Amino acid sequence: MQRKLCPVETIYVAQRSRAVLSCTVRGDLDEKLFAAAFAAKVAEHPSLRCRIAVEDGVHVLQPMAADEQPRLLIRDAGPGSFTEEFNTPLPVGGPLVRAVLLRGTDEHTVMLSVDHTITDGHSAIALQNALWDTYTALSGELPDGTGEYGETWPRPVSELLPPVSAREAEEYLARRVERAKQAPVVCLPYEAVGTERTPAEPELAVRRVLLEADETARLLRFAKAEGVSVHGLIAAAALTAVRHRLGGEPGTRTLGCLSPVDLRSRLTPPLEREVMVPAVTSCLDVLEVAHDADPLALARLVTENLHTAIERGDPLQELHLLPKVPQHPALLATSVIVTNMGRVSGPVTPAGLEVTDVRLAPARENYFPQAGRGPVMACVVSFDDRLDIELPYSAGCFTHEQVDGIGAALHTTLLAFAAHRDDAEGAVAVSA
Repeated sequence: MQRKLCPVETIYVAQRSRAVLSCTVRGDLDEKLFAAAFAAKVAEHPSLRCRIAVEDGVHVLQPMAADEQPRLLIRDAGPGSFTEEFNTPLPVGGPLVRAVLLRGTDEHTVMLSVDHTITDGHSAIALQNALWDTYTALSGELPDGTGEYGETWPRPVSELLPPVSAREAEEYLARRVERAKQAPVVCLPYEAVGTERTPAEPELAVRRVLLEADETARLLRFAKAEGVSVHGLIAAAALTAVRHRLGGEPGTRTLGCLSPVDLRSRLTPPLEREVMVPAVTSCLDVLEVAHDADPLALARLVTENLHTAIERGDPLQELHLLPKVPQHPALLATSVIVTNMGRVSGPVTPAGLEVTDVRLAPARENYFPQAGRGPVMACVVSFDDRLDIELPYSAGCFTHEQVDGIGAALHTTLLAFAAHRDDAEGAVAVSA
């Protein structure tokens, strides 16, 4: 038994994109029980017991033999353990999930990597939380939560969406192609291309921007008071940071902001977060951003444009044009990509085990440094009331200095929003 991949799922095969989650805990962790908890989750989800294969020229999910299925890996933690695991791929033909327990003295970290062919951010977070729920249940502190052996494939999201007429799809594609021609977006140059790197330097890196709970609460209050979304504030901060890094003559530059859009709540009936499928599409906003742009005004524009695009049905159209993207690669050109999982609860652990940190960062194997420039990605999620923004990148494309500069500017702008008080100008200060 196998299942054909839909266009949404297939696009991740070429990217080799995956969700990487980590949960650090303090206290005693029973390795055998945790291995049993992971085995229970693998048994529950057919997609976690599969590999990607090709049948008759089409990518499919193909079940693995019992002795090939993923099991918990355990090794000692070290200073570079997170980076090492972040750089460990999920090759095509191998398991689509990997769980590693990094064993420490007082603290332990569990890292979970899930291929984006079978997940999105929401279902990856749900899987991580369910894994810890099962461990807690096996520890005797919750009712049995191991679940049942799953044999039914989840349907791809493309089969759950309302149809779009061929005429509507062609007209939308024509408008998108024309917009890409008339307003080509500007991206940051890949300054690492052509530079020498040390042989031991990892290919993938991630820069973290973390707000504390009180800073996050103030940012939320500011967004509510101003009538803008937190997503709009973060996107505006990222856009202004990129605009400053571009430099050049004063004036506006055409920048793109790609916002992934969750489809789960927009289906009828809604799709539960626990269902292991990528249920996401996107909206591309093209904006003229001045060198001295007011980030709050830009946040209003991003918020309004995204709401309008969603109401107009653009996310559905974007999903239907995915098969045409290889013929029109400019459709994916953007300056920033800002994902946003919103506010979610972190894992629940048994007594004596305290969660000290939770992270979610996307990783991918196939970057294209030969393009010469590309987008900055920001993965946004608030675990237990702390806003966490992860900026993953290839060290073969962007330099560490480039991404550190973007991260610092992003952090400064968000703190300025959080500390903002109305003044005579009504603007938020941004560092150049």
